[in-house]
Amino acid sequence: MRRFSTSRIGAAIVASLFALPACTTQAKDSPYFGKVEAPQGQVLRYISGSEPESLDPHVSTGQPEARIYLALFEGLTDYHPVTGQTIPAIAERWEANADNTEFTFYLRHNAKWSNGDAITARDFVWSVRRGLSPALASRSAYLAYYIQGAKEYNEGKARAEDVGVVAVDDYTVRIRLATPVPYLATLVSHQMFKLVPRKAIEAHGDAWTEPQNIVTCGPFKVKVRRPYDRLIVVRDPNYWDAAAVKLDEITFYPVEDQMTQMNLYKAGEVDAVYNHTVPYAWVDEMRHLKDYMDKPENAIEYYMLNTKKAPTNDIRVRRAFNMAIDKNALAVYRRVVKPLTAFTPEGIFPGYPQPTGDAFDPPRAKQLLADAGYRDAAGTYDPSKFPVSEMEISYNTTEANRQTAEFVQAQWKQNLQLTVPIKNIEWKTFLDSRAKLQYKGAARAGWVGDYMDPYTFLDLFSTEFGDNGTGWSPPEFVAMLREANTAHDPAKRYALLARAEAFLLAAQPVIPLYTAATDWLKKPYVKGMYANPLTLHPWKFVYIEHDRSKWDLDDPPASTN
Repeated sequence: MRRFSTSRIGAAIVASLFALPACTTQAKDSPYFGKVEAPQGQVLRYISGSEPESLDPHVSTGQPEARIYLALFEGLTDYHPVTGQTIPAIAERWEANADNTEFTFYLRHNAKWSNGDAITARDFVWSVRRGLSPALASRSAYLAYYIQGAKEYNEGKARAEDVGVVAVDDYTVRIRLATPVPYLATLVSHQMFKLVPRKAIEAHGDAWTEPQNIVTCGPFKVKVRRPYDRLIVVRDPNYWDAAAVKLDEITFYPVEDQMTQMNLYKAGEVDAVYNHTVPYAWVDEMRHLKDYMDKPENAIEYYMLNTKKAPTNDIRVRRAFNMAIDKNALAVYRRVVKPLTAFTPEGIFPGYPQPTGDAFDPPRAKQLLADAGYRDAAGTYDPSKFPVSEMEISYNTTEANRQTAEFVQAQWKQNLQLTVPIKNIEWKTFLDSRAKLQYKGAARAGWVGDYMDPYTFLDLFSTEFGDNGTGWSPPEFVAMLREANTAHDPAKRYALLARAEAFLLAAQPVIPLYTAATDWLKKPYVKGMYANPLTLHPWKFVYIEHDRSKWDLDDPPASTN
């Protein structure tokens, strides 16, 4: 069982956890939640979520890790702090050919590793090959499958040298694609494409991420790592844009329990928390507070269904379990979300003709189960015939995930007369078992778009591997995605993507639940940190403002010109 270590956090925080009641009682004259006193200097204390699976950006695919990677590693491009759109990083500029099948990136000449070594185009080439290597088995490798030879190499059918990423010279990278990818510059902001240090990895193997061995290329470098306690990073003077980095230090705390997070924040012991952390019961009281962040998010919550194992290998069963959930009621229960029947988030992509999936319909759900053979002699649905022992709702351990699982469990009991067990699993184990389809029935999933395009959601099913987790990836669907990306007209491309999404919804390998909102807290003295649609914060832009007259007096905007 995970614990929040008190080895260095001190008696004051421990005392605060016992002294503060688990409620939202708030002074009526205060526009903020809890203590508001800026820490001395440029030091940020941030709750980042679960204990990171790894500090290796090619290994982990979760949000807790992504938040940390933005401090330690960089790629050719990065995320805008406000909009989440693409901005230059190690590449200062780029250009594409006429049909978006070849991109050329021009690297900065002053980019360096934390040990002072120069970063060159060969570092990027080696990093991509390493991320694709069959031996590493990265769950993010599929994101690079658009590159010529990448899929074949990842599957052990080609050489690393066949991958279409080449160093033209020390500061020029050329990427050749197997299919047009108009959003490539946005895609390479993802952690799969972050540069990793060849010398350190070859010298130390899996131990290269240990504090004494790790070499980084982001605005910060590792100072202290205490698993299940804290990760402290400090400003790296070798970073190419070090003069623009204002924070001297960030402490990432791996805390999952919502009540603990809220009490630490209220006591002023941390300055911000990650998204989806305010307890449901508190939201109505928190909405008016000026440190409450509530903006639409490029993210969805859904359940994967194991399409390779009975009973969810039957499409009728999958559709029935989807129809038996009242998603409007779930959204009311969650307070800060919108009900979702599609697989792409609602209201994020202007002009996208988003399709809809099946609506809440318990009678139809029961009929589908009867059609699937779970019926009595008269042909009427009989819940006693259903193998409920072969169904579970698996979820990674957080309070929010537990509450959603219990809601869905209650829905299936009420509408299908089936009591499906729920099972919580630690994050690291959960990711691996889900990817290998070692779960029964349904497994919790959430997806935050890797870039601002519907394709980042639909592409999960372009392969059976990676973060798919369902086993569903028919050739017809993959062909639809490829056709969409050959369209030069944006409206036509959106229409083709919507057709592919409708095909996905008809097959029901997933149960969409809701479109997320950001739902987190940030002290007003923390500047440069926005409720952007990706809920990923480029830490180089964040700083502590000690002049109270310049504090944020409201939730910073989600977008700006």
